[in-house]
Amino acid sequence: MFDLKTIIDRPNIPWKLIISAFSIAQFSFESYLTYRQYQKLSETKLPPVLEDEIDNETFHKSRNYSRAKAKFSIFSDVYNLAQKLVFIKYDFFPKIWHMAVNLSNAILPVKFHMVSTVAQSLCFLGLLSSLSTLVDLPLSYYTHFVLEEKFGFNKLTFKLWITDMFKSLSLAYAIGGPILYLFLKIFDKFPTDFLWYIMIFLFVVQVLAMTIIPVFIMPLFNKFTPLEEGELKKSIENLADRVGFPLDQIFVIDGSKRSSHSNAYFTGLPFTSKRIVLFDTLVNSNSTDEITAVLAHEIGHWQKNHIVNMVIFSQLHTFLIFTLFTSVYRNSSFYNTFGFFTERMTGGFIDPVITKEFPIIIGFMLFNDLLTPLECAMQFVMSLISRTHEYQADAYAKKLGYKQNLCRALIDLQIKNLSTMNVDPLYSSYHYSHPTLAERLTALDYVSEKKKN
Repeated sequence: MFDLKTIIDRPNIPWKLIISAFSIAQFSFESYLTYRQYQKLSETKLPPVLEDEIDNETFHKSRNYSRAKAKFSIFSDVYNLAQKLVFIKYDFFPKIWHMAVNLSNAILPVKFHMVSTVAQSLCFLGLLSSLSTLVDLPLSYYTHFVLEEKFGFNKLTFKLWITDMFKSLSLAYAIGGPILYLFLKIFDKFPTDFLWYIMIFLFVVQVLAMTIIPVFIMPLFNKFTPLEEGELKKSIENLADRVGFPLDQIFVIDGSKRSSHSNAYFTGLPFTSKRIVLFDTLVNSNSTDEITAVLAHEIGHWQKNHIVNMVIFSQLHTFLIFTLFTSVYRNSSFYNTFGFFTERMTGGFIDPVITKEFPIIIGFMLFNDLLTPLECAMQFVMSLISRTHEYQADAYAKKLGYKQNLCRALIDLQIKNLSTMNVDPLYSSYHYSHPTLAERLTALDYVSEKKKN
């Protein structure tokens, strides 16, 4: 009988080499895509549908912005790959793990010195996330204060950048800690039949996140102000009434204090009332009809059950991951290779028993690196689904009569955000969750006013 667990639990399997090879292969593939895109950015002609909409100055500025981002993405990918390979080669993970064990033993009272693997895992993740934040600081600083600053998008101050970082870490510890504790306790309580318990738990977490984050977490970073009475609010409410959209409140978010990029979205569970959120940069620079058209697109996602579809797809994806994880999560050779095979003494002092410990969080992290080929393939699938949803939402807005205003809004957002005009098809099918502007305008049968005249 075929037994995958037994087949892959052999001491001669070079797990480090396999994971390193997968990481390098992913880097090579994504670098190839970036190279293709960089070559595409050399083109000096706009897509035909944009020729009468984008002036030369904006086009060249957009090209320069896209080229700068492409160059930086290659550098950051090299940086992250080097970091991962160094961590693997020099066994940084077990070193951090032993630090976490010592820390948890030092923090907890003497009677708890036989600290559980769950507590040690939480300390490990706390140390690792803090270290990762420090290691990524140079990239974050360059992104905001050099790259985005150069093209006029950054509105962050150094103080706000630091404050955001500490808020994010604090929330990760305060909220992520208890969630991870429950996650790990499921494995502790159900070591052989954890799959369905994990699925139920993660589904509940996902639903709670969709409920709590918009209402309690996001206001910690941005100010949400109810939209004032007036033409825009009335137009949005009329649209909501017309299509039966369960609108609760409309807010304007002060996105301009961090960036001049524009956006709009709605929050709320699929079968509950919704909040619409507009960036102040959008409200201040677009007409009422254009903003309403953008929201008609967003409502299209609700009307077409895209949120429900993505939740279902996410659950199926999670089920696949944890089904595969059952074959390696107690794999002795896997843990041994990375220096994570530990033993603990249990039982009484008279008759002690040595038991093997498999830190679940370690196994899951390393297992995710093994999934690199699968996740690359899934990236294409997820992008395809997302892009299909965008086309459907555009078509919904068009059906409501917002075609021209939606097209004008999309063009305006493209110009203000300096979004990429020429995109390589393979690059976009992997990286882009939205179709390009040219693709969306073509699908909407947009014709420039200049061509009409």
